Amino acid sequence: MNQDEFFMRKAIEQAQFAKEIGEVPIGAVIVINEKIVSSSYNLREIEQRSIAHAEVLAIDLACKKIGSWRLEDATLYVTLEPCPMCAGAIMLSRIKRVVYGATDPKGGCAGTLMNLLQEQRFNHQSEVVSGVLEKECGDLLSQFFKQLRERKKRQN
Repeated sequence: MNQDEFFMRKAIEQAQFAKEIGEVPIGAVIVINEKIVSSSYNLREIEQRSIAHAEVLAIDLACKKIGSWRLEDATLYVTLEPCPMCAGAIMLSRIKRVVYGATDPKGGCAGTLMNLLQEQRFNHQSEVVSGVLEKECGDLLSQFFKQLRERKKRQN
């Protein structure tokens, strides 16, 4: 297993925590110098906050831990391609590298719908690596939404 797969498995563990509490199973891990600095998972439903995405929560925690808003030496591992808000947070915190699992055809801003992370008009660009453990990350989301639809069908 290579380093990207190792840390993506840690992000998948975070996504599993989200799934266990009824959240969309997306997990994120921030790594600096081959050490996990922070990790988080979606908490939108529990916290009823639209910005409680895994990436934003992990970025906030990493900044607090290192005492700086600049995460220039960091790699962010996330199970789903970042949305526009998360891509903005990644860019503004100057994360060096983003590694994601599944693509997001409805909101992906790291190459699918657009690529905000490598937009040359911004003052910072991140290296982007896509498709790391893509099937596992995608299956986790697909199974979650399938179970959610089945549960809603039974309730009606």
